[in-house]
Formats: sequence, C-alpha cells, structure tokens
Amino acid sequence: MAEELISLQKMQVAGWIYLLILTLGSWLFVSWSFAWAVLAGGIISILSFTVSQRDIVGFFETIAQNQDEQTDQKKVKKSKTGFILKFWFRIGVIGVVLLLLIKSGKANVFGLILGLSTVVFTVTITALRVAGVYLFRGRR
Repeated sequence: MAEELISLQKMQVAGWIYLLILTLGSWLFVSWSFAWAVLAGGIISILSFTVSQRDIVGFFETIAQNQDEQTDQKKVKKSKTGFILKFWFRIGVIGVVLLLLIKSGKANVFGLILGLSTVVFTVTITALRVAGVYLFRGRR
C-alpha cells in the first residue's frame, strides 16, 4: 500500500500540480512577474528531480549488472565517477541558469526560491500522506 503512495511517477505528477497551484496563486495574490519566477524555479526544480531520478536508476542498474557478472571494481568505480560528475554538472548548469535569470532582472528572487521548493513540497506532502496512512489506517 505504501509503495503505491511513494511512486516516483505519482510524485512527479504531484509536483507539476503543486507548481501549477503555486503559479496560479502567485499570479492571483502577488503579480505576474512573481508568478513567472515561481514557474521558472519550479520547472528547473522538477526537471532536475526527473533527471536525478533517471541517473540514480541507471547508476543502480549498472552496479547490479556488475555484481551479477562478478566483474572487477574498475567498472563500478567508473560508474560512480560518472554519476558524481553528472550530478555536479547538473548543479553547475542550474547555477548558471539561475544566475542569468537573476542578473537579467526578469525573475523575482523570492519567486524563484518558492518555485525551486516545489520538489521539497512534493516530497514533504508525500511523506505526510504515507505517515498518515501508516498511522491512521493501521500498520500493515
């Protein structure tokens, strides 16, 4: 039961829904420029989460294949290094994009922060839902 609540695909869909709600709420209650920054930050956050998920799955598949084949540790180390390099490259690209958005003056910094928090909201709400199911519907 808990496994279907924690599905990464469901979390990604929920993230897009939360981003839509945050963007519309920002547009209605603050301004369009703030809402645009929320949308930009949310898109960056969700895309990074999606790419991270794909990289992590690929990394663990590579390790599992190497353990099955009983190959040497060089392949495992190369896989780890590639994963870490991709991670830091992605962080660098995100940093450059955020720098360009902020320097251009077209993105509100607080809106970007709110948008970048979309994945945090998604993970937190998913964790609270799972905990609620676990606590209130019986521990199974």
